[in-house]
Amino acid sequence: MKKIKIIFWIATSIIFALEALMPLATLLFAHEYFNAGTKPLGYPDYFAYALIVCKILGATAIMLPKLPVKLKEWAYAGLTFNLIFAAISHIAVDQVIANIVMPIVVGIVLSVSYVYSQKINHKSKTI
Repeated sequence: MKKIKIIFWIATSIIFALEALMPLATLLFAHEYFNAGTKPLGYPDYFAYALIVCKILGATAIMLPKLPVKLKEWAYAGLTFNLIFAAISHIAVDQVIANIVMPIVVGIVLSVSYVYSQKINHKSKTI
């Protein structure tokens, strides 16, 4: 059980850093770059703000241990859709390999977090 929790917390911490802390830091400390990921794809500025807020809320939700499981499921789903559509947007618009691969890699880390959260929830219900 300890190994499962360690893997979960490492993966979830990486997601929290990439999906919550980095966008928040950009918004607060380098505001001129808040839309650096969305503007080249043709999205309006308000979309970048909404995306930052949703990413912060979703990543925070999966970090909080006492949050209801259903809410965490929604957070995982939202973050997953965000990463899928980011990869699709980069495939359709700029076709830069690094921009396409990054959301896929983050999605794999998110998948690890989800799978291990399920293992933790299953183990805690059987004990």
